[in-house]
Amino acid sequence: MGDAGEHQRPLRHTGQLNGEGSMGAKLTAMYGVVAVALLMAAAPVVAQDGQAATSETNETLFQNVRIFDGTSPRLSEPTNVLVRGNLIAAIGGEARPTASTKVIQGSGRTLMPGLIDAHVHLAFGALTMAELASPDLTPAKAGEAAAANATQTLMRGFTTVRDVGGPIFEVKKLIDTGRVAGPRIWPSGPTISQTSGHGDYRTPGEGPRRWTGKASQAELLGAGYIADGRPEVLAATREALRGGASQIKLMAGGGTSSAYDPLDVTQYTLDEMKAAVEAAEDWGTYVAVHAYTPRAVRRAIEAGVLVIEHGQLLDEDTLKLMAQRGIWLSLQRLQDSTPDMTAQRREKREPLIEGQERVWPLAKKLGVKLAWGTDFLFDPQQNAQQNAYILRLKTWFSSAEILKLVTHDNAQLLALSGLRSPYRGELGVVRKGALADLILVNGDPLANIDLVADPERNFAVIMKDGKIYKGQ
Repeated sequence: MGDAGEHQRPLRHTGQLNGEGSMGAKLTAMYGVVAVALLMAAAPVVAQDGQAATSETNETLFQNVRIFDGTSPRLSEPTNVLVRGNLIAAIGGEARPTASTKVIQGSGRTLMPGLIDAHVHLAFGALTMAELASPDLTPAKAGEAAAANATQTLMRGFTTVRDVGGPIFEVKKLIDTGRVAGPRIWPSGPTISQTSGHGDYRTPGEGPRRWTGKASQAELLGAGYIADGRPEVLAATREALRGGASQIKLMAGGGTSSAYDPLDVTQYTLDEMKAAVEAAEDWGTYVAVHAYTPRAVRRAIEAGVLVIEHGQLLDEDTLKLMAQRGIWLSLQRLQDSTPDMTAQRREKREPLIEGQERVWPLAKKLGVKLAWGTDFLFDPQQNAQQNAYILRLKTWFSSAEILKLVTHDNAQLLALSGLRSPYRGELGVVRKGALADLILVNGDPLANIDLVADPERNFAVIMKDGKIYKGQ
């Protein structure tokens, strides 16, 4: 976990400005116990189905399987796949077991890449809005919830996720060191927002840090930074990168779950947005922005942003521009408003739900680079529907296109992080030399895509990084 001092927030975000108070020291003490609390909370989850299988050998042979390789619209003929260590070592005639190789009988079932969700919030998705705003919420409690969510995500077959905002760095370390079962995480860390922006998570009783000298609870939790002007945006971006961000998440427009900003507003000036892009580019990575409207997206593109998150209100001209520039659209298909949503949030979502019915097919037609994610927020019960949300794409995509989108295509988006990618190797495909993130499916998902919606019944084996987390 490293020294607790590594996780101190910068003075500008802790409220310890000009020597005021001892908030920085208190924060250091809080983070010093995060690892212990996470381990204690996650242990019961990991000790059962989520625990990686141990074996005397580091070889596994999937025998007599048909392969969906991540790109082909057809399954392969029955074949064998050999995993050695964390890589796919051989396919076909070269895949021969030794006396110590663990053999899994495929019996003609489908072997496919692990699923990838390109837009998650493991912490925010594990907490309600009331919990996030509660003064009782500590970094340790938020981490416990995120760790449990991560384990459940892996057990649904999502071997990789891109976490685009929230306190996730500590959980990722626990996963990567094998102390918590969970997917590979491409983390953004704290979101970066202007005052009154979509990432301004202050409660009504919290004043501005600039004048009160006190950071908001959300900033102390590592949920987000409020940064105004080029110097603050540069500093916030660099702080996120220092913490381990593989890409930067910037709020460029209004949102449905934020209290202060209407959906139509454009956030951050061009110069502020360029500051984030320049700082990210210096680290060899990119900025993704939360934005819905053509005005916000066009400003982001002008600033050098490479990925647009959401975009359900985009027009045809802006989508054409994105296609021409090679800008990614990381899109979701939202569910209809639920009764437990606030009236404000329900009203904000209505134009997005209407707009997504037009944007998805139009973006596909125009050749925009598409990625898919769920974006579950503040409704922990919704997480269990993660696989079912893949089926919402059936309106516009074939089964083969859907599977390619949630494996190979999402992996191409992850590759934008370049040298800041936290894992080395090829994801989203089944081919020799690729990372061994694999699912053995009971049946043919190309013929029946509905199989992926019930991972408990239909995913016989889930392997991540060459280790089996579910199955034999």
